[in-house]
Amino acid sequence: MAVVTIDERGRLTIPREMEPKKGKAVVIPAGSFFVVIPVPVDPYKFAGSWLSTEHTVKELKVIAEKRAAEDAVGRAKRRRQL
Repeated sequence: MAVVTIDERGRLTIPREMEPKKGKAVVIPAGSFFVVIPVPVDPYKFAGSWLSTEHTVKELKVIAEKRAAEDAVGRAKRRRQL
């Protein structure tokens, strides 16, 4: 665990000993803190050993996009933006 400083532009620097060399990460706001989860280069291949599904990658993408759109509409309605 490390404590980092956030600058006035909202940027933070990850300590060298914890820093991933290259890649992407998912950042999830969780109240007063964030959860950072590194994303493997090929998530489908990485998850294949423990995540089984009968859907193709394309089908999973369509399902995810549909649910994300439904979630966005629901949030907008709750905020009375729609």
